[in-house]
Amino acid sequence: MRFDIFSVFPSYLNSLQLSLVGKASVAGAIDVQVHDLRDWTTDKHRTVDDTPVGGGAGMVMRADIWGKALDTAFVEDVGVENPRRILAIPTPAGHPLTQEICVDLAERCDQIVIACGRYEGIDSRVATHYDSHDDIEVFEYSLGDYVLNGGEVAALALVEAVARLVPGVIGNPESLVEESHGSAGLLEYPNYTRPLDWRGESVPPILTSGDHGRVARWRRDEALRKTALRRPDMIAALDASTLDRRDRAVLGQYGWYWPKNPDVGAHPVRPVTELSATPEVASHYSELARRTFPDACPQDMLASDIDAFMDAHLGRDMFTTYMESADWLLIGLRDTRGALIAYSLSSIPDGDGVAGEEDGAPVDTVLAAGPRKGPLIELSKFYLDRQWRGSGLAGMLMTATLEELSSRVREWERPYLWLGTNTGNKRARSLYTKLGFEKVGNRHFTVGEQNNDDIVMARTLDVTY
Repeated sequence: MRFDIFSVFPSYLNSLQLSLVGKASVAGAIDVQVHDLRDWTTDKHRTVDDTPVGGGAGMVMRADIWGKALDTAFVEDVGVENPRRILAIPTPAGHPLTQEICVDLAERCDQIVIACGRYEGIDSRVATHYDSHDDIEVFEYSLGDYVLNGGEVAALALVEAVARLVPGVIGNPESLVEESHGSAGLLEYPNYTRPLDWRGESVPPILTSGDHGRVARWRRDEALRKTALRRPDMIAALDASTLDRRDRAVLGQYGWYWPKNPDVGAHPVRPVTELSATPEVASHYSELARRTFPDACPQDMLASDIDAFMDAHLGRDMFTTYMESADWLLIGLRDTRGALIAYSLSSIPDGDGVAGEEDGAPVDTVLAAGPRKGPLIELSKFYLDRQWRGSGLAGMLMTATLEELSSRVREWERPYLWLGTNTGNKRARSLYTKLGFEKVGNRHFTVGEQNNDDIVMARTLDVTY
């Protein structure tokens, strides 16, 4: 690959003769040529700029000077037939330079010509002119949302970022995989060397354990954590189908989730908690409730009874009532597209009463021998859409529910949250146990004309599992 760099300060680019880029150039893996733009001027002052047409501050670099200089680069023989040639122009108004772009340039480009602008930049006709050439691509790029005095720093960055990806430049290609913005799609994990103890700081013991599997897992966990904290946009770009259960546990701490069995190409999402739903979205809750409630019912329950129960308790009008009443707390989770993917519904009693007694046996009696030390709140509904079950999202929904309930009953003395789940629903019982609930009794629950035996479970409102 050949790099041609044009600048009015060519010595600024002498650092390209150093380190890996310099060695690669000497070895012939890349060819780096730096040119003084003033060599194409004809006046005694070697002028490369002029005042902006239309007025304004500063000076603009002349198109005629740039045209003569760039023409000489684009006729160079780069050793391949029909080469891919790029005119790269650093500018604060350009596209952000990314690792993905650098990989593409390293793998598919034969010549990169970099035009280092100064002052107010290069006459815009230069980019327009060369962009009209079928054999030249113009790439205006930026290093970030800030302004530099000239394009030389950005030129150095582009050469370093692309050249190191050219085969033969980096000695160990594996280092390109684990590094920040590498093919793993994460920021790099922390690195350490000797001495193991330095100024009161020690190397994490796991790195000296000799267990390569645990070391690899620790490094990946740290890379996930760092990326989630500093570059959430990179987490959102990951292919969720390549992430394992441990990845799910780590990223769940930072609010990232994805379906249990994601499609290839699906990405993690950061669900949004909806605490104050309005009647306008009551139908969203009703639709989700009617999709999910049948999954919690015994297999022998009549479909007609299930439908009758949903008509009475899970219709749009009922959810409107829940939303408008201070006796109910409705919390939803929506994905990045705004789709409702989970919800909880809690019934809050007045004073030191018991919510939910009308639905079955006297719950206060059931809980009397258990942990009862304050008012009892009923967790009436707690459902995730099917594809989100087993994703870890239940923990987020439970945390949001407990925190909001705690804020509403702050004056109560140690309130408890209780729920009833069918004795045959082992999946739900296992989930609730993981979410901090304990079995405290049994009750009967009616759906339509059928009686059902429920297990009653309860927990405090503190956000611990």
